[in-house]
Amino acid sequence: FGLGALIVTATSVAACVLFEYLIQKFLMKKEPTVCDGSAILTGVLLAFNLPSNLPVWIILIGALAAIGIGKMSFGGLGNNIFNPALVGRVFLLISFPAQMTTWPEVGQLTAYTDATTGATVLSLMNEGALDKLPTLVDMLCGKMGGSLGEVSALALLLGLGYMLWKKIITWQIPVSILVTVFVFTGIMHLVNPVQYASPFVHLLSGGLMLGAIFMATDYVTSPMSKNGMLVYGVGIGILTTVIRLFGSYPEGMSFAILIMNAFTPLINSYIKPKHFGGK
Repeated sequence: FGLGALIVTATSVAACVLFEYLIQKFLMKKEPTVCDGSAILTGVLLAFNLPSNLPVWIILIGALAAIGIGKMSFGGLGNNIFNPALVGRVFLLISFPAQMTTWPEVGQLTAYTDATTGATVLSLMNEGALDKLPTLVDMLCGKMGGSLGEVSALALLLGLGYMLWKKIITWQIPVSILVTVFVFTGIMHLVNPVQYASPFVHLLSGGLMLGAIFMATDYVTSPMSKNGMLVYGVGIGILTTVIRLFGSYPEGMSFAILIMNAFTPLINSYIKPKHFGGK
């Protein structure tokens, strides 16, 4: 996405850091904690959920919603019940639907606000134009329209492998989400291959991998036990599939994660890890 990717990411990160500093310093009257890096991470994840031609002023509103509503209104890092970056994205999607669903075509290195736009894989599937879908190789490498961080499944899978290797996350949440979506979209494809796309297309398109790997695995908003993580992941997978196949909006990943974020305390209360040394 060229220059647009740089502008959107830099603006989002800078705005999230600035808003967190100002809110903590002047509204919460406490020492700012921007040096912990969480505001930077929220800014990057928010940017990765946005089109690369989104106007700067809309990005600023999204950053304020992510930090102010999604994070600081709950007390700051560790207290939020919803993923802050997704709060910002959904807020913008509801407030500015036209700008949030206008997708620049890939390969325009210097285009930003005047970029040539095109359809995404999910919008083509929603319209029933399965014959116009890109090849699986193009989708794996990222030669398709979409948000900044969702267009290269290969890069996202490399990130998954690295985080599993470093033991930053465990496999339960991303694997349960991807397997659930694959199974249910595969069943629908077998029932009616003319109307429903291949499960491989669903895995490689939209924000599924970005959400499953980098957003649903957030420590604060996901269950603590491994069995709870599996339930949480299956729930996200089912909701995403239902919204994609039967909803009016092509993508359901953001809504699915936020809905299951709300169920995380309930999952934690019913599916508890065993106490060390206890029965």
